[in-house]
Amino acid sequence: MKLVVFGGTGRIGSQVVQKLTAAGHEAVPAAPSTGVDLITGKGVDQALEGADVVVNVANSPTFDEASVDFFRTSMNNLLAAGERAGVGHQVILSIIGVDQVPELDYYRAKTLQEDLLRQGPTPYSIVRATQFFEFMDATMSWTSDDDTVHLPATPIQPIAAADVVDAVVEVATGAPLQGIRNVAGPDVFTLDELGRLTLAAEHDSRTVITDDKAGMFAAVTGDVLTAGPDANLAPTHYRDWLLQPH
Repeated sequence: MKLVVFGGTGRIGSQVVQKLTAAGHEAVPAAPSTGVDLITGKGVDQALEGADVVVNVANSPTFDEASVDFFRTSMNNLLAAGERAGVGHQVILSIIGVDQVPELDYYRAKTLQEDLLRQGPTPYSIVRATQFFEFMDATMSWTSDDDTVHLPATPIQPIAAADVVDAVVEVATGAPLQGIRNVAGPDVFTLDELGRLTLAAEHDSRTVITDDKAGMFAAVTGDVLTAGPDANLAPTHYRDWLLQPH
C-alpha cells in the first residue's frame, strides 16, 4: 500500500514512516520540510498521487485558540485533496477524553478535527491515545521554578510514544474503523505522583507541590483522561521506561 503520513517528520510521524516502510509498504512523509503545507494546500495534491491511505499526525504549532483554525483548515484541505486523489482511508491521531474538556482550546480544536473527519467523504479511523510519557518533562516545566514543581492530582494513564506508533500503524494498514480505537498505557497515576516518580528517576531534587490550579491539566475534572474498559492497553510501563535511555 501507499500511505502518506502528514506530520511525517515529527516524533510520532517519523516512527510511523519507519514502521510502515519496514513492513514493506510505501510510506511517504509529508511536512513543510518536504514541500507540503496543509494550511495553504501547497504540495498536498502532489503528495497524494496514487495514495491508498492518509495518516494525519500533523500538529498545531500552538496549543491556544489558534489551534482551532489550524485543525479546521488542515482537516478540510486534507479531506478535499483526499477525495480528489481517490484515497480510501483517512486516519488521525487524537486524545482520549478530548471531547470532555471544552475548557482547553487545544482539546476543542482536536474535537473539531474529529467531527470534520466523521462528516467527511472518506472512510476513516480515529486513534485516541492518552498523554505520552515523553511529554512529562515539558508538562512539569510549565509550572516549575528552581525548587518546586506545581502539579494537580489529575488522574492520567500515560503511554509510550512507541506504543502509540504501533497502534497507528496497525489501524492505518487495516480496514477503516468508521469509529475510534482507544489506546492507553497499563497504569493510572495522578499527575503529581507521576511528577515525583519522574524527578526521582532523573535525580532531580525539586519538590512536587500538589496544586489543583496549576497548569493546563487543572481544567480537567474527574478521570476523563484515563482509558475506559474498551481501550487497548499498551505493554510499556512508565517505571520501566524511565530506566531506559530516551
